[in-house]
Amino acid sequence: MGALVVYSFNTLDDFDVKGKRVLVRIDMNSPLDKKTLKLKDHSKIASAVPTLKELSDKGAKVAILAHQGRKGHWDFCELSAHAEVLTDMLKRPVRYVNDLYGNEAKKAIKSLKDGELILLQNVRCYDEEDRKLIPEHHAQGALVKELSPLFDLFVNDAFASAHRSHASLVGFTVVLPCAAGRLMEKEIRSLSKIVESPKRPCVVVFGGTKFIDSIPIVKHLLETGIADRVVLGGLVGLAYAASIGKHIGPENHKLLEHELTPEHVSAAREVMEKFRSKIDIPIDVALDQNGIRVDKEIDHDPPLHPSLDIGSKSIEHFGNILSTAKTILISGPVGMFEKEEFAIGTRSIFEKSVSSGAFCIIGGGHTAAAANQMSFAKKISYISTGGGALENFLLGRSLPALEALKHSAERQRAGVEFHKKIIVSGPSDGP
Repeated sequence: MGALVVYSFNTLDDFDVKGKRVLVRIDMNSPLDKKTLKLKDHSKIASAVPTLKELSDKGAKVAILAHQGRKGHWDFCELSAHAEVLTDMLKRPVRYVNDLYGNEAKKAIKSLKDGELILLQNVRCYDEEDRKLIPEHHAQGALVKELSPLFDLFVNDAFASAHRSHASLVGFTVVLPCAAGRLMEKEIRSLSKIVESPKRPCVVVFGGTKFIDSIPIVKHLLETGIADRVVLGGLVGLAYAASIGKHIGPENHKLLEHELTPEHVSAAREVMEKFRSKIDIPIDVALDQNGIRVDKEIDHDPPLHPSLDIGSKSIEHFGNILSTAKTILISGPVGMFEKEEFAIGTRSIFEKSVSSGAFCIIGGGHTAAAANQMSFAKKISYISTGGGALENFLLGRSLPALEALKHSAERQRAGVEFHKKIIVSGPSDGP
């Protein structure tokens, strides 16, 4: 078993927030419709609700930081629509302020009453936000310098961004008392069940398209003994099949042309050869032939059309493995679930996982979207909001945002009475 990164940080239970100004960093970066730029899925926004509701119910004055997209990308936009969704979910107003740390933002923060919430401008409007700096350096930037004097507590509830050392994620931990939000707590507790002491057999399912990203994770999970079996579907499964000489067809090679570099094919082949008895790849695939789903066995009849799902033999084989599992992690759909005729494989993975009675975690936005679409979300043990953060956690790598919370807690313990007095001394009159 690999070494587990242990985090010890303060939570909302450590602070009395009534009448206090609380700055909360959440991650509600959501899929958008490319034509209308409207929000397509609200699951990430929903994940922030428990922390925001608790703070509001306890009488905190709440300002929210979040991001959507990245400057220069098509999905970079303001957060007014996100504020509307939050308002609906919280059953109380969340006012959008189209300013980040200027006069309009400061005025809105100072005018907050107990229990009120505002959402500030997309934090990635700040040019220094995504620079990879240590917390002490980010603390010297304009965002932290301008906003931190207005607040009594910083709460980080953005697990999906915890693998980034960005200004809004780590900078405030140097200058303010800090706590992990309820989502952050829940993510660490649930994911630890996978990497610390999973019930056996532990089966990990990887689908989707991120072949290159999967290689170190598959290797780590099997080398450390975290996973007893790894099941590979989607384009990821086809890439591993290609790495050991399987004929996946010219159209699938085109889909994977940027992934199937000699270096990565060699790395995948090495993993396959070392752990072949513990890795399961597709036996057959489902093709779209003139609008009709047709199954083709990879070995006997190389597919001439793009593979959009695992085939019936793969579905049966993978299902047998999952039916005996006690712990299951699913990251990535095994087919193009958006099309009903090619959602069969992904639906079967969910069905077998749920019916097995195993502790089942799913991670990644597309996997969560598939679970919601197929009405499995409420049947799954836990749905992680993490993509990159989940991958890094599984690899046993430290997460900068959590390290920052940990170090903040250590500083607070060194002067705990001072920090507690700041928090519990009554309503803040502002700077």
